[in-house]
Amino acid sequence: MTKLSVNLNKIAILKNWRGKNFRDVQGFATRCLELGAHGLTFQPSKNQKYARYGDIEPLVHLCKEYGGELNVEGYPAVEFLNAVKQWQPAQCTLMADAVDSPDAEYGWDIGKHATMLKEVIAELKAANIRTSLYVNFDYGNMAQARQVGADRVKLCTRTYGGGDSDKGGENFAALQKAVERAHGEGLGVSVGHDLNLEHLVGLLKLPDIREVSVGPAMLLESIQFGIDKVIGRYVQMVNAVKKFKTR
Repeated sequence: MTKLSVNLNKIAILKNWRGKNFRDVQGFATRCLELGAHGLTFQPSKNQKYARYGDIEPLVHLCKEYGGELNVEGYPAVEFLNAVKQWQPAQCTLMADAVDSPDAEYGWDIGKHATMLKEVIAELKAANIRTSLYVNFDYGNMAQARQVGADRVKLCTRTYGGGDSDKGGENFAALQKAVERAHGEGLGVSVGHDLNLEHLVGLLKLPDIREVSVGPAMLLESIQFGIDKVIGRYVQMVNAVKKFKTR
C-alpha cells in the first residue's frame, strides 16, 4: 500500500525558534502517528539550526513503537552519514543540496556524482538501510539511479505542487512519465514537495507510489481545519490506494 509520511522540518524550526523548545518535535510526531500516519520524514540541517541530529534517535524509537517508518533526508556529509548509520532509520533519502536549507532546492545529477553516490549507498545498505535518491521528476536517466544501487527515487513535485497552476496538466503528464521510467528500472517511487490534499487526489492515481511525503501545506491545513481532521483525511485517501506491485 501507499504510505503517508509526515515531514517534521517546519515543526523542528518552531521548536528551535529563539533557542526555545516551543513545540516539541516528538510530541507532534506522536500525534501524527496516533492519527494514522504511516511514518515520518526528518531532514537534519548541517548547522543544526533547524532540525537536529539529536532528534533522530527518539524518532526511530517512536516509529518502531507505532509500527511506522522513519525516513531521514539530507546531503551525505560525514556527520549526516554517521548519524544515520548510528541510529539506522528504515530509509535514508540522499539530497543534492550541500548548503543548509530547511527545504530541498533541486534533485541529483546522478551521472555527475555517480562514484560518490555508489560508495555512500553501499555503506547505507551494509547497515540495512533502504536508500532513495531525490531527483527532479523530469530527470531523463533513471537507469543511473539503479546503477549506483538505489532502492528508490523520490520525485520532486515542486513544480507540480507549488508551481504554475496553468501548467498543472503538463506537469502531471511529465510526472507520470517519470514514474513509468523509474518502474521500468525496477525502482520504488516516492513523491514529495509542496503537496496538499488537492494535489494528492491526482498523484494517487499514479501506479504503485510507495510513499507520499507531506509537510508545510499539511501544517497550514491543520491550522485552518484542525490536525485530527486533516491527518485523518490524508490517511483515508492514501489507505484507499490498492497495493503496489513493484519494489
